[in-house]
Amino acid sequence: MFSFPQVNLDPFRQFIRELASVSADVILPYFANRDCGLELKADESPVTLADRNSELAMRQMIERRFPAHGIVGEEFGTVRGDAEFVWVLDPVDGTKSFITAVPLFGTLIGLLHEGKPLLGCVHQPVLKQCLLGDGQTTTLNGTQVRMRPAPPLSAATLLTSDPLFPQRYQNGTAFADLAQRVRLYRTFGDCYGYLLLANGFADIMVDPIMNPWDLLPLIPCIEGAGGRITDWQGNNAAHLEATSAVACAPELHEEVIRLLNP
Repeated sequence: MFSFPQVNLDPFRQFIRELASVSADVILPYFANRDCGLELKADESPVTLADRNSELAMRQMIERRFPAHGIVGEEFGTVRGDAEFVWVLDPVDGTKSFITAVPLFGTLIGLLHEGKPLLGCVHQPVLKQCLLGDGQTTTLNGTQVRMRPAPPLSAATLLTSDPLFPQRYQNGTAFADLAQRVRLYRTFGDCYGYLLLANGFADIMVDPIMNPWDLLPLIPCIEGAGGRITDWQGNNAAHLEATSAVACAPELHEEVIRLLNP
C-alpha cells in the first residue's frame, strides 16, 4: 500500500468533477463520429480532435483556477512539473476503443502533491460513470465502491488492454500461463478495466506498458477501493517513471506477480 499525502482535499474534489464534466462535453460529439479528426502520432498511436480539444479545455480550467499548479498531459506535455501540486491528464484513455465506437474508454484526471498521487478520477462520458478515489475511499457517481472479495486464482477474472503487449514489453509466456490459470480472461481494458476492478466486476487488471498519465490517476482509485497496484515486477508504481501496472486484491497480488515474473 502507498502512503497518501495528508492534504485538505475539499478544494479539489468538486473541481475534478468539473474537469470531467467539461471534458465530456468536448468528447461526446466526436464519439461514433467518423469525422473525429483521426491522425497517427509519431509512435503510430491514434489521436483525435476529442483527445486534443478536451485536454486543452481542462488545461485552460486549471490555469484559471490554480495558476501555480503544474500540468502533465498526454497531448501537450508538461508545464511547471516541479510544482507542489501537479495535474495529470489523459483526455481519452483508450483511443483505439474510441475510434471504433466502443465505449470502453475514459478520461483520466489525477492530482499529485509533491510528486505523490493524491486524487484520481476515471470518467466514462458515454455511460455517465465517474470513479473518484483518494487512496482511502473510492466512489462511483457518489456511492462508495469496493473491490469484491478475492477468489482463488482459478475462479478469477483477468483483464488487460492489449493481448499482444505482454509479449512485446514483458514476459509473454508468463502472461499466457497466468491467463490459462484464471476462469475468465478478457480485454475490457484501458482505464475502464480499472473501473470494473474497483467496482467489483473483475479481479485482476494488468498493463505491461503505460505512461504516467495512464497510470498515476488510477492509483488513488484502486487503493481507495481496497486493491493493490504496483508495476509489473511488484515495485512502487506511484511515481512519474513507472511504466506498467498490476492491480488486484491484496490477497492475489503476490501470486500474480510471482507468475508474471518466473
